[in-house]
Amino acid sequence: MDPSVLESHQSFPVFRVQDGKQKGRLDRILSVFADVRAGEGAGALLLAANAFVLLGAYYVLKTVRDALILSQFGPVKAAYASVAQAILLVFLVPAYGAFASRVVRTKLISWVTVFFASHLVVFAALDHAGIRVGAAFYLWLGIVNYLLVGQFWGFANDLYDEHKGKRLFPLVGMGTATGGVVGAALSTFLFKSLGPYGLMIAGGAALILSVLLTLTVNRRESADVGSKQHRIASEPIGRKGGFRLVFTTRYLFLIAILILVLNLVNTTGQNMMNFLANAQAQSMAGTSRLEFFGRFAGSFNTMQNLMTMILQLFIVSRIFRYFGVRAALFVLPAIALGGYALALALPVFGLVRAVKVLENSTDYSIQNTARQALFLPTSREAKYKAKNAIDTFFTRAGDALAGALFIAGTQPWLGLQVRHFAALNVLFVLAWIGLVVAIGREHKRMCAAAPAP
Repeated sequence: MDPSVLESHQSFPVFRVQDGKQKGRLDRILSVFADVRAGEGAGALLLAANAFVLLGAYYVLKTVRDALILSQFGPVKAAYASVAQAILLVFLVPAYGAFASRVVRTKLISWVTVFFASHLVVFAALDHAGIRVGAAFYLWLGIVNYLLVGQFWGFANDLYDEHKGKRLFPLVGMGTATGGVVGAALSTFLFKSLGPYGLMIAGGAALILSVLLTLTVNRRESADVGSKQHRIASEPIGRKGGFRLVFTTRYLFLIAILILVLNLVNTTGQNMMNFLANAQAQSMAGTSRLEFFGRFAGSFNTMQNLMTMILQLFIVSRIFRYFGVRAALFVLPAIALGGYALALALPVFGLVRAVKVLENSTDYSIQNTARQALFLPTSREAKYKAKNAIDTFFTRAGDALAGALFIAGTQPWLGLQVRHFAALNVLFVLAWIGLVVAIGREHKRMCAAAPAP
């Protein structure tokens, strides 16, 4: 029997020869974590390194963002920022799509990333001028994070077909998981010595490094003249706009609503935790609010990202291999349903923080990898433009709804407590599960129509 046939029945590849090619040492090592075939390891590892740098930069900047917004404005003002982000994205998403229609993918990713990285120098300069930038930086990072990470995964979807992406995305996702751990840990360790604005400059340097890695991956994967990837790399992405694709394609529209509801739940939970953390800070004598929230944000991010890394390294690829992408989408809503039911019964800071650590780590590992894989059977325009619209606008629309809910609920005339927000999240999760069922049906239909590898 052909060894490649035998290999497909193993937990992960163990034979050195597959499809007429011999696996190198790197391919064999990476096969411990994902179904890596001969010659695929180096490209997937470079993509994972890119994700590592990008997410490391984000978590350094996220710690700065959380410390600034909570110390300068408090948890309710942070909720207002989510609404403003959604409004800004109504204008930014079409502008991004128009630019993407005119350039090849490397210019799109490079120019957009460098443009936003330059803003970090501006924030540092404003600080030296004595201007409080907490609210502006919160708005900026909330948009830039999803835009840059979204276009990275659009690039990964452009490199791999549905079958290859399903095998290698768990490995690429390990870069996001480990990058989050390292970024959060570094920000916690360096926050006191570098301060928030020193960390901003470090994050900007990491963004420039991610551009160099993108160019390296693109050159490697499209080196063969006449290959499909060589042709794709030299073509503009297409003319259709992101919002148009979302609202005219049932599959993309369902994904968009799923992301909206997911972030409605996630941000409501985050607001619950911020509310309880603010009360905790007020009760601690001898510690400044900035120092408390800096330590809290750093330690929280470190815990959630350590768990994310463990799930990504050892669980995600097994779920994909044995149960598939569609089954993986059910894991996070099941965890969220149980977690917020517990918070409904016992709404205290320690429990809500533990629920958020588990929820976020599952979101950033299993859910994130499955969500990215949903775009593998779609068009190039959908992978960049519709995905960008979904990952930015619909994500922030969910945040904005959660922000509006939190703002209204904390007003004296309504006076909702943490327990009430937990009850609302339980209802939202039930709707979320219904959306997963509908998306699973559409995904199965699209994959059945895709060509065999």
